[in-house]
Amino acid sequence: MDLLDSILSSMDAPPATNEQQKTLIKKQREMMERMQNKQKEELLRFRKYVEERMGRFAKDDRLCIEFQPLDKVHRSVIHEIAENGGFIAMSFGREDVDRHSVVYKKEHAPGEDEVTARRNGDGWNEEIAKEYAERRQERLEQEQSEQAELASSSSGTQSLDNTDQTGSTSAGGDIKPTSNYKAKYAHLIGESAALQAARKTETNQSYGFVPSKNKKDMRSIEQTLADIQAKKRLKLQQQQEQQEQQQQEDEPQQGPVD
Repeated sequence: MDLLDSILSSMDAPPATNEQQKTLIKKQREMMERMQNKQKEELLRFRKYVEERMGRFAKDDRLCIEFQPLDKVHRSVIHEIAENGGFIAMSFGREDVDRHSVVYKKEHAPGEDEVTARRNGDGWNEEIAKEYAERRQERLEQEQSEQAELASSSSGTQSLDNTDQTGSTSAGGDIKPTSNYKAKYAHLIGESAALQAARKTETNQSYGFVPSKNKKDMRSIEQTLADIQAKKRLKLQQQQEQQEQQQQEDEPQQGPVD
């Protein structure tokens, strides 16, 4: 008997499950199944309710319908049925507090003001729509005024820069530079620097512009390997010759024997 068998034999056997524990486990399993079936039936009833409500909504003149706050599972059912029916479904509010779904017809999709108001928790009606429209108009006017001020300030700065760069104007309206650039930097660039810099540059034909086909290695793999081996042999031979020459130079020269 080996060590593993001795350890296993010394261990206590697992406790046997009595009938009472088996009955308890069976009841718990049955209770879970009943709860799951109940949830499925409740979701089926809710799905039927949403389908009927959206069916009525498709036939009347309402622009949107709003559902009560629901959890994620029920909201997902609303969004699924709305998508299948050709509607737009959006959710607003805080999760686990007042998160609810609103379904719109595609031809009456919500505008920016309505979406903002619902996300802010203000709801939506004629008074709120008027209030948000006024706010949007005020923001637009403020942005336009700020852009106008920025444009005027930038144009004024640009005109001042142009005046500084071009110098003062004469009485006849001719613009004269305040200094001679060439005379100021003649000691650095020379008198003919501008003419030399303005010369047309031409491509040196001895450099670059090699056709791509000339850059390709047209040799086969066998030929390439043979060339590499030949180079290695030639290099090794040169090294051996250099070593032999070095040894001959290092050997002491023997004098004549008397």
